[in-house]
Amino acid sequence: MPYSGLNLDGMVALVTGSGRGIGEALAVGLAQAGADVAVSDLPAGMAEASGVQARIEDLGRRSAAYQMDVQIIEEINTGIVRVVEEFGRLDILVNNAGIRRRQAAVEVTEEDWDAVISTNLKGTFFCSQAAARHMIPQGYGRIINIASQLAVVAGENRAAYCASKGGVASLTQVLALEWIQHGITVNAIGPGPTETPGLLAADSRSPEELDQDLTAHMPLGRRMRPEELVGAAVYLASPSAGATTGHLLIVDGGWTAR
Repeated sequence: MPYSGLNLDGMVALVTGSGRGIGEALAVGLAQAGADVAVSDLPAGMAEASGVQARIEDLGRRSAAYQMDVQIIEEINTGIVRVVEEFGRLDILVNNAGIRRRQAAVEVTEEDWDAVISTNLKGTFFCSQAAARHMIPQGYGRIINIASQLAVVAGENRAAYCASKGGVASLTQVLALEWIQHGITVNAIGPGPTETPGLLAADSRSPEELDQDLTAHMPLGRRMRPEELVGAAVYLASPSAGATTGHLLIVDGGWTAR
């Protein structure tokens, strides 16, 4: 008999930035665990988001796709209100939407800095705030922030990205303390390098440079697959995680163990 503590039947989840990559894997994984799942993405990603919606519906779960730019607070608030109105509640929020720009610190512009911080940190906060406004009255909620192993160790040419993900880890602890009294847990997952379209697009290194980097830092010997993060998300979203809050769960193929 499956362990019921990881069953998400009857719960409603929203995964931001879920048209592809890690967000897609987590949205489908939460549906496989029993949740109805709303997906969201930028306007350019809505066709992909609709494809993820179809995959979830093929599993027998409810789904819908919403346009949401997490840099725009009005879109966040409107989108989450629509999820609650159309699904009846919101139990699980996964703050997955994020960007990276790989560049030397002396080359980072104000526009680069603002784009990364606004998406990765500001977006995470205001999505969490909007979700908590619905979770607090119901006395239950699970918020999962996608951080990075680079929230706790440095990476060259990633000044804005590391700053944003370190901020996400700290923010996770603050929100966990404030909201545990309302039955809401707030945790983060810190993935290592994961094979996603966004990572590949942001990485201009040659295959030789990538191999050298993986050899130096990644005991796993390869980039991770998005599906390897699903188990962590299902646990943190589940009833079993009721006493787990303010935690950064590193899933990085051994990167930070060196």
